[in-house]
Amino acid sequence: QVRLVESGGGLVQAGGSLRLSCAVSGSGFVINVMGWYRQAPGKQRELVASITGGGTNYADSVKGRFTISRDIAKNMLYLQMNSLKPEDTAVYYCNTAPGYGRMPWGQGTQVTVSS
Repeated sequence: QVRLVESGGGLVQAGGSLRLSCAVSGSGFVINVMGWYRQAPGKQRELVASITGGGTNYADSVKGRFTISRDIAKNMLYLQMNSLKPEDTAVYYCNTAPGYGRMPWGQGTQVTVSS
């Protein structure tokens, strides 16, 4: 069974940076079609960025600030987040990109951006 473990969150001031990591185990395929999602308090979970064979895609709210990447050999997914804003505060999760099914959700990693 696929297992997803997110890490790297924390408390950062507005304008700061964080790098999130997602360790994927139980599958050698899903790393090829992954995405980062986030859920803020009282809001629905939303797709932040995805990476597939077709390239990368970003939500308009994070374009130019966030970069998704992966290390296929290590089965790791990353999200570099720069110029963070208070509205980026959320729990961040990794999972398969839209259209590629859905794996069991991990525990997520909390990102808190103070103003």
